Amino acid sequence: MKAWVVGEPKPIDAGPLERVDRAIPEPGPDEIRVRVAACGVCRTDLHLAVGELAPKHAGVVPGHEVVGVVDAVGSECVRFRVGDRAGIAWLRSTCGRCHWCRRGRENLCESSRYTGWDADGGYAEYAVVGEAYAYALPDAFDDEHAAPLLCAGIIGYRALLRAELPPGGRLGIYGFGASAHLAAQIAMAQGATVHVLTRSEAAREHARDLGVASVGPADGSPPEPLDAAILFAPAGELVPPILRALDRGGTLALAGIYVSEIPALHYDRDLFQERQLRSVTSNTRADGDDFLRLAARLGISVRTTAYALDQADVALRDLAHDRLTGAAVLVL
Repeated sequence: MKAWVVGEPKPIDAGPLERVDRAIPEPGPDEIRVRVAACGVCRTDLHLAVGELAPKHAGVVPGHEVVGVVDAVGSECVRFRVGDRAGIAWLRSTCGRCHWCRRGRENLCESSRYTGWDADGGYAEYAVVGEAYAYALPDAFDDEHAAPLLCAGIIGYRALLRAELPPGGRLGIYGFGASAHLAAQIAMAQGATVHVLTRSEAAREHARDLGVASVGPADGSPPEPLDAAILFAPAGELVPPILRALDRGGTLALAGIYVSEIPALHYDRDLFQERQLRSVTSNTRADGDDFLRLAARLGISVRTTAYALDQADVALRDLAHDRLTGAAVLVL
């Protein structure tokens, strides 16, 4: 099968992705194999390719927003049959036994493994995953538009939960790409006032089209104090000014797996009056199920730019250089 791998991590314009031919993987007893129809291109893939996220092993196939049709199942599988539509997301496996898993916080499992990092992902014609970690997908979304829901959507939803936005509250979104444009729609559907601050004029125009209350530059200030904020951009230097933009009791959630260095914080100016700073680590499968149901019920709009599998390196460069609005998707 055709696939892309991360050879040696290096700057994106130096070509860290390499095209290879691989044997078609065989599913294990509890695994399904998916013939890939679409795979979203996520900023985590970019962090991996350029070395900001250390590879777990050489030659891994990136991609963890995988949509396709099941074409083989292991002997122990009971949830999926050949011919079913299925999605493969970032969280690939957990131990199921540790205190984090038993508490319903499997995203913090110390034995967790991830698609496109620990094991091969969807920048390929076929992918396998344990069926317990695969998703049944809502019919409301075709393959191209379902793919970004599997990470951009789920992580945006998790970030929204972590930000503790009160009903009818004021939310600031910093950075406006694949994940942010989905989280914004969920927040607005739940009655929030959403302010978007991002460096790309095209992204600001996209936010306006979705009906947010205001837009501005990433280093600007929202027009009113915020009850909650989510930082989607991997820009640690924005953390102090965002904290200062929060009202008393406000929460800032950092949605990325990688954020550049955060400057020193001043307690009285940045955190006092019960402002909170929170990270977001992966998601639980319950988060994914809840988000997919909600996305279908609300009919959220997913903006995508399609690329052929042979253009995976182009798609990742376009993401790196902010030449996209919405989400890039490899369509096979």
